[in-house]
Amino acid sequence: MNILVTGANGQLGSEFRSLSLSSSNQFVFCDVDEMDLSSELSIISYLNTLKIDVIFNCGAYTNVDGAEDNLSLAQSINSEAPAILAEYCSKKNIRLIHISTDYIFDGQGNTPIVEDQQPNPLSVYGSTKLAGERAILEKLDKAYVFRTSWVYSTHGHNFVKTMLRLAAERDSLNVVYDQIGTPTYAGDLAQMILNIIDKWDTVDHPGVYHYSNQGVLSWYDFATAIFDLSGISCKVNPVRSTAFPTKAVRPTFSLLSKEKITQTFDIEIPYWKDSLVKCLYVLKHDLVKKS
Repeated sequence: MNILVTGANGQLGSEFRSLSLSSSNQFVFCDVDEMDLSSELSIISYLNTLKIDVIFNCGAYTNVDGAEDNLSLAQSINSEAPAILAEYCSKKNIRLIHISTDYIFDGQGNTPIVEDQQPNPLSVYGSTKLAGERAILEKLDKAYVFRTSWVYSTHGHNFVKTMLRLAAERDSLNVVYDQIGTPTYAGDLAQMILNIIDKWDTVDHPGVYHYSNQGVLSWYDFATAIFDLSGISCKVNPVRSTAFPTKAVRPTFSLLSKEKITQTFDIEIPYWKDSLVKCLYVLKHDLVKKS
Protein backbone atom coordinates (compact mmCIF):
# COMPACT_ATOMS: atom_id res chain seq x y z
CA MET A 1 0.00 0.00 0.00
CA ASN A 2 0.98 3.59 -0.60
CA ILE A 3 0.58 5.45 2.69
CA LEU A 4 0.65 9.18 3.37
CA VAL A 5 1.56 10.21 6.92
CA THR A 6 0.62 13.75 7.95
CA GLY A 7 2.25 15.37 10.96
CA ALA A 8 5.40 13.50 10.02
CA ASN A 9 7.65 15.53 12.35
CA GLY A 10 5.53 14.82 15.42
CA GLN A 11 5.94 11.98 17.87
CA LEU A 12 3.72 9.44 16.12
CA GLY A 13 4.78 10.53 12.64
CA SER A 14 8.41 10.09 13.60
CA GLU A 15 7.69 6.56 14.83
CA PHE A 16 6.04 5.71 11.52
CA ARG A 17 9.11 7.04 9.75
CA SER A 18 11.32 4.67 11.76
CA LEU A 19 9.02 1.68 11.20
CA SER A 20 8.73 2.41 7.48
CA LEU A 21 12.33 1.31 7.01
CA SER A 22 11.33 -2.32 7.62
CA SER A 23 7.84 -2.20 6.10
CA SER A 24 6.69 -3.61 2.78
CA ASN A 25 4.41 -0.59 2.37
CA GLN A 26 5.48 2.57 0.58
CA PHE A 27 5.37 5.76 2.66
CA VAL A 28 5.18 9.47 1.92
CA PHE A 29 5.76 11.77 4.89
CA CYS A 30 4.56 15.35 5.06
CA ASP A 31 4.34 18.13 7.60
CA VAL A 32 3.37 21.79 7.44
CA ASP A 33 6.07 22.68 4.89
CA GLU A 34 4.58 20.24 2.38
CA MET A 35 0.90 20.41 3.36
CA ASP A 36 -0.52 23.07 5.65
CA LEU A 37 -3.49 21.54 7.48
CA SER A 38 -4.88 25.01 8.19
CA SER A 39 -5.36 25.62 4.45
CA GLU A 40 -7.84 23.73 2.29
CA LEU A 41 -6.02 24.87 -0.85
CA SER A 42 -2.73 23.50 0.48
CA ILE A 43 -4.33 20.18 1.44
CA ILE A 44 -6.07 19.56 -1.88
CA SER A 45 -3.14 20.79 -3.98
CA TYR A 46 -0.71 18.50 -2.22
CA LEU A 47 -2.97 15.45 -2.24
CA ASN A 48 -3.51 15.85 -5.97
CA THR A 49 0.22 15.32 -6.55
CA LEU A 50 0.14 11.87 -4.93
CA LYS A 51 -1.11 8.38 -5.68
CA ILE A 52 -2.01 6.94 -2.28
CA ASP A 53 -4.16 4.18 -0.82
CA VAL A 54 -4.26 5.22 2.84
CA ILE A 55 -3.82 8.42 4.83
CA PHE A 56 -2.57 8.30 8.42
CA ASN A 57 -3.67 11.66 9.81
CA CYS A 58 -1.26 12.26 12.68
CA GLY A 59 -1.25 16.02 12.22
CA ALA A 60 -3.00 18.13 14.86
CA TYR A 61 -2.87 21.34 16.84
CA THR A 62 -1.79 19.78 20.14
CA ASN A 63 -0.91 22.82 22.25
CA VAL A 64 -3.74 22.29 24.72
CA ASP A 65 -3.39 25.63 26.52
CA GLY A 66 -2.47 27.48 23.34
CA ALA A 67 -5.72 26.34 21.74
CA GLU A 68 -7.65 28.38 24.31
CA ASP A 69 -6.17 31.54 22.75
CA ASN A 70 -6.05 30.26 19.15
CA LEU A 71 -9.53 28.90 18.55
CA SER A 72 -9.53 29.63 14.83
CA LEU A 73 -6.24 27.82 14.18
CA ALA A 74 -7.21 24.86 16.36
CA GLN A 75 -10.52 24.57 14.51
CA SER A 76 -8.80 24.73 11.13
CA ILE A 77 -6.32 21.97 11.92
CA ASN A 78 -8.30 19.75 14.30
CA SER A 79 -11.83 20.10 12.91
CA GLU A 80 -11.83 21.39 9.35
CA ALA A 81 -8.76 19.59 8.02
CA PRO A 82 -10.09 16.13 9.00
CA ALA A 83 -13.36 16.98 7.23
CA ILE A 84 -11.45 17.98 4.09
CA LEU A 85 -9.37 14.81 4.21
CA ALA A 86 -12.47 12.65 4.68
CA GLU A 87 -14.25 14.32 1.76
CA TYR A 88 -11.22 13.81 -0.45
CA CYS A 89 -10.84 10.18 0.64
CA SER A 90 -14.52 9.54 -0.08
CA LYS A 91 -14.20 10.87 -3.63
CA LYS A 92 -10.92 9.08 -4.38
CA ASN A 93 -11.67 5.77 -2.59
CA ILE A 94 -8.77 6.26 -0.15
CA ARG A 95 -8.71 4.77 3.36
CA LEU A 96 -8.30 7.14 6.31
CA ILE A 97 -6.84 6.50 9.75
CA HIS A 98 -7.24 9.42 12.16
CA ILE A 99 -5.68 9.95 15.59
CA SER A 100 -7.83 11.48 18.31
CA THR A 101 -7.64 12.00 22.04
CA ASP A 102 -8.98 11.26 25.51
CA TYR A 103 -9.58 15.02 25.85
CA ILE A 104 -12.97 14.64 24.18
CA PHE A 105 -14.19 13.28 27.55
CA ASP A 106 -14.66 15.21 30.79
CA GLY A 107 -12.90 12.62 32.96
CA GLN A 108 -15.60 12.61 35.62
CA GLY A 109 -16.01 8.82 35.82
CA ASN A 110 -14.11 6.13 37.68
CA THR A 111 -14.31 3.18 35.27
CA PRO A 112 -12.42 2.67 31.97
CA ILE A 113 -13.90 4.83 29.22
CA VAL A 114 -15.50 2.87 26.39
CA GLU A 115 -15.79 4.05 22.80
CA ASP A 116 -19.51 4.89 22.88
CA GLN A 117 -19.38 6.87 26.11
CA GLN A 118 -20.91 10.34 25.75
CA PRO A 119 -18.20 12.92 24.95
CA ASN A 120 -18.04 16.13 26.95
CA PRO A 121 -14.83 18.03 26.19
CA LEU A 122 -13.66 20.60 28.74
CA SER A 123 -11.26 22.49 26.46
CA VAL A 124 -10.97 24.01 23.01
CA TYR A 125 -8.49 21.28 22.11
CA GLY A 126 -10.92 18.57 23.14
CA SER A 127 -13.92 20.15 21.41
CA THR A 128 -12.05 20.73 18.14
CA LYS A 129 -10.73 17.17 18.11
CA LEU A 130 -14.24 15.86 18.72
CA ALA A 131 -15.56 17.92 15.82
CA GLY A 132 -12.86 16.43 13.60
CA GLU A 133 -13.84 12.91 14.60
CA ARG A 134 -17.49 13.54 13.88
CA ALA A 135 -16.79 15.07 10.49
CA ILE A 136 -14.76 12.04 9.45
CA LEU A 137 -17.32 9.49 10.62
CA GLU A 138 -20.11 11.42 8.90
CA LYS A 139 -18.35 11.61 5.55
CA LEU A 140 -16.46 8.33 5.38
CA ASP A 141 -17.83 4.86 6.07
CA LYS A 142 -14.49 3.04 6.17
CA ALA A 143 -12.55 5.38 8.46
CA TYR A 144 -10.65 4.31 11.55
CA VAL A 145 -10.44 6.70 14.51
CA PHE A 146 -7.95 5.82 17.24
CA ARG A 147 -8.28 7.76 20.49
CA THR A 148 -5.19 7.73 22.66
CA SER A 149 -3.78 9.37 25.78
CA TRP A 150 -0.60 10.70 27.40
CA VAL A 151 1.56 10.11 24.32
CA TYR A 152 5.33 10.06 24.71
CA SER A 153 8.29 8.87 22.63
CA THR A 154 11.96 9.42 21.98
CA HIS A 155 10.98 12.23 19.59
CA GLY A 156 9.71 15.75 20.15
CA HIS A 157 8.49 17.26 23.41
CA ASN A 158 6.76 15.03 25.94
CA PHE A 159 6.45 14.26 29.64
CA VAL A 160 9.25 11.70 29.77
CA LYS A 161 11.83 13.97 28.18
CA THR A 162 10.67 16.94 30.25
CA MET A 163 11.06 14.98 33.48
CA LEU A 164 14.56 13.85 32.52
CA ARG A 165 15.55 17.42 31.67
CA LEU A 166 14.14 18.89 34.88
CA ALA A 167 15.72 16.16 37.01
CA ALA A 168 19.12 17.20 35.67
CA GLU A 169 18.43 20.74 36.90
CA ARG A 170 16.66 20.18 40.24
CA ASP A 171 16.80 17.96 43.32
CA SER A 172 13.01 17.65 43.60
CA LEU A 173 9.89 18.13 41.48
CA ASN A 174 6.19 18.58 42.17
CA VAL A 175 3.97 16.34 40.01
CA VAL A 176 0.19 16.00 40.11
CA TYR A 177 -1.30 12.83 41.55
CA ASP A 178 -5.01 13.50 40.92
CA GLN A 179 -5.03 12.97 37.15
CA ILE A 180 -5.39 9.27 36.35
CA GLY A 181 -4.91 7.43 33.06
CA THR A 182 -2.31 5.48 31.12
CA PRO A 183 0.63 6.69 29.04
CA THR A 184 0.99 5.62 25.42
CA TYR A 185 4.37 4.89 23.88
CA ALA A 186 4.06 6.26 20.35
CA GLY A 187 6.13 3.40 18.97
CA ASP A 188 3.57 0.90 20.27
CA LEU A 189 0.68 2.87 18.79
CA ALA A 190 2.38 3.11 15.40
CA GLN A 191 3.20 -0.61 15.33
CA MET A 192 -0.37 -1.49 16.31
CA ILE A 193 -1.77 0.54 13.42
CA LEU A 194 0.58 -1.12 10.93
CA ASN A 195 -0.38 -4.54 12.30
CA ILE A 196 -4.07 -3.75 11.85
CA ILE A 197 -3.78 -2.60 8.24
CA ASP A 198 -1.78 -5.75 7.47
CA LYS A 199 -4.86 -7.73 8.56
CA TRP A 200 -7.31 -5.86 6.32
CA ASP A 201 -7.65 -8.80 3.92
CA THR A 202 -9.19 -10.90 6.69
CA VAL A 203 -10.18 -8.46 9.49
CA ASP A 204 -11.43 -5.04 8.49
CA HIS A 205 -13.76 -3.35 10.97
CA PRO A 206 -13.67 0.45 10.61
CA GLY A 207 -14.85 2.61 13.49
CA VAL A 208 -13.68 4.19 16.72
CA TYR A 209 -11.14 2.45 18.95
CA HIS A 210 -9.30 3.31 22.14
CA TYR A 211 -5.61 2.61 22.51
CA SER A 212 -3.07 3.28 25.24
CA ASN A 213 -0.65 1.01 27.01
CA GLN A 214 -2.08 -1.31 29.65
CA GLY A 215 -2.26 -0.38 33.34
CA VAL A 216 -3.42 2.61 35.35
CA LEU A 217 -1.43 5.33 37.12
CA SER A 218 -1.13 9.03 37.87
CA TRP A 219 1.36 11.52 36.49
CA TYR A 220 3.11 11.29 39.89
CA ASP A 221 3.43 7.52 39.48
CA PHE A 222 4.73 8.02 35.95
CA ALA A 223 7.40 10.52 37.02
CA THR A 224 8.50 8.26 39.89
CA ALA A 225 8.89 5.32 37.50
CA ILE A 226 10.89 7.41 35.03
CA PHE A 227 13.42 8.32 37.71
CA ASP A 228 13.54 4.86 39.30
CA LEU A 229 14.15 3.15 35.96
CA SER A 230 16.74 5.75 34.98
CA GLY A 231 18.61 5.55 38.28
CA ILE A 232 17.96 9.24 38.96
CA SER A 233 17.74 10.40 42.59
CA CYS A 234 15.24 13.20 42.13
CA LYS A 235 12.53 13.46 44.80
CA VAL A 236 8.98 13.59 43.44
CA ASN A 237 6.41 15.42 45.56
CA PRO A 238 2.75 14.56 44.91
CA VAL A 239 0.55 17.66 44.53
CA ARG A 240 -3.00 18.43 43.41
CA SER A 241 -3.73 19.80 39.95
CA THR A 242 -4.64 23.13 41.57
CA ALA A 243 -0.92 23.61 42.20
CA PHE A 244 -0.49 24.07 38.44
CA PRO A 245 -3.27 26.36 37.14
CA THR A 246 -3.69 26.05 33.37
CA LYS A 247 -5.85 27.82 30.80
CA ALA A 248 -7.34 24.54 29.61
CA VAL A 249 -9.07 22.13 31.96
CA ARG A 250 -7.65 18.59 31.88
CA PRO A 251 -9.79 15.48 32.42
CA THR A 252 -9.01 14.01 35.85
CA PHE A 253 -9.79 10.42 34.85
CA SER A 254 -8.94 9.36 31.31
CA LEU A 255 -8.32 5.64 31.57
CA LEU A 256 -9.32 4.24 28.18
CA SER A 257 -10.86 0.80 27.84
CA LYS A 258 -8.91 -1.33 25.36
CA GLU A 259 -11.35 -4.23 25.34
CA LYS A 260 -12.85 -3.43 21.93
CA ILE A 261 -9.55 -3.14 20.07
CA THR A 262 -7.95 -6.21 21.67
CA GLN A 263 -10.95 -8.41 20.96
CA THR A 264 -11.63 -7.12 17.45
CA PHE A 265 -8.08 -7.49 16.18
CA ASP A 266 -6.76 -10.14 18.57
CA ILE A 267 -3.83 -8.02 19.70
CA GLU A 268 -1.86 -7.81 22.93
CA ILE A 269 -1.08 -4.34 24.26
CA PRO A 270 2.21 -3.86 26.14
CA TYR A 271 2.17 -2.89 29.83
CA TRP A 272 3.05 0.77 30.32
CA LYS A 273 6.20 0.16 32.37
CA ASP A 274 7.63 -2.29 29.84
CA SER A 275 7.21 0.30 27.10
CA LEU A 276 8.74 3.01 29.26
CA VAL A 277 11.80 0.79 29.70
CA LYS A 278 12.11 0.55 25.89
CA CYS A 279 11.84 4.30 25.47
CA LEU A 280 14.38 5.07 28.18
CA TYR A 281 16.80 2.55 26.67
CA VAL A 282 16.66 4.31 23.30
CA LEU A 283 17.02 7.76 24.88
CA LYS A 284 20.04 6.62 26.89
CA HIS A 285 21.79 5.14 23.87
CA ASP A 286 21.03 8.22 21.79
CA LEU A 287 22.78 10.31 24.43
CA VAL A 288 25.78 7.98 24.36
CA LYS A 289 26.01 8.30 20.58
CA LYS A 290 25.94 12.11 20.81
CA SER A 291 28.57 12.29 23.55
